[in-house]
Amino acid sequence: MKDRDSNIKVFALNSNPELAQEIADLLGIKMSTNSIKRFSDGEIQMNIEESIRGCDTYLVQSIARSGNEYMMELLIMIDALKRASANTINVVLPYYGYARQDRKLGARQPITAKLIADLLETAGATRVITIDLHSSSIEGFFDIPVDQLSGIQTLSAYFKEKNLSDVVVVAPDNSGALRARKMASFLDVPIAFMDRRTFNPEEPKTVNVIGDVEGKTAIIIDDMVDTGENLLLTTNVLIEHGVKEVYGCFTHAVLSGSSIEKIARSIIKELVVTNTIALPETNYGEKIKVLSIAPLLTEAIERTQNKFHS
Repeated sequence: MKDRDSNIKVFALNSNPELAQEIADLLGIKMSTNSIKRFSDGEIQMNIEESIRGCDTYLVQSIARSGNEYMMELLIMIDALKRASANTINVVLPYYGYARQDRKLGARQPITAKLIADLLETAGATRVITIDLHSSSIEGFFDIPVDQLSGIQTLSAYFKEKNLSDVVVVAPDNSGALRARKMASFLDVPIAFMDRRTFNPEEPKTVNVIGDVEGKTAIIIDDMVDTGENLLLTTNVLIEHGVKEVYGCFTHAVLSGSSIEKIARSIIKELVVTNTIALPETNYGEKIKVLSIAPLLTEAIERTQNKFHS
């Protein structure tokens, strides 16, 4: 970092400290220190253990897995930074939890993604840096700057290096067409779509494949993989349509429940994800490949600092 950026501070909370440390290392700075404790009843107690007055702070936290707990950590830390006179409070949110609730699907349902935005702003965040929102409309929920980055190039670069032959990029549903087009353009390969009338894994016959996939190597791309059921259904349908091998690639590895075990036992050749969400400390086998998103976030932080001090 340049001398003018010597007042930058990077803090980590509990969701993904390894990613935060990697960002600090790439920036060439020491990780800032803070402590998180619990009162006997479980309430969170936060303490910043160094002066941050007038500093540009970057707070790394994903709202994933223990999402409700991590959300409270994030809000409390933002408040602590504000009260400690930080110049800017930049929330680095690799995975934006509750993003799937971005609109009302029923008469009496909340728009929780908007609630999260309101909470972050009210707490005192001055900017949000995030990756591959489930819906880009979420950016409009904020009245502060939002930098939405894309993990597609990181994922695409990995497959470009593999030098696979006869590749087709597959969108698992119609809403993922734009994401598939971006990867296909980067790899200079054709695309295909899954046209489904139901998301029920018990009814694969209701899924149609639009595009030429026979004899090809398919790369399924989406923003997140959660239970893995949609991925496995798409894989089985593609195999039925003559695909040779199937790869899956996702920015966010939510991987809830027994999804890791299901994928490990499946016919998927490889599942490629990024570390926006820390995978559980378990043996998830050689089938899952994790790519680091830290260089992308580091570049975003450096550009943000240049804007602040240009």
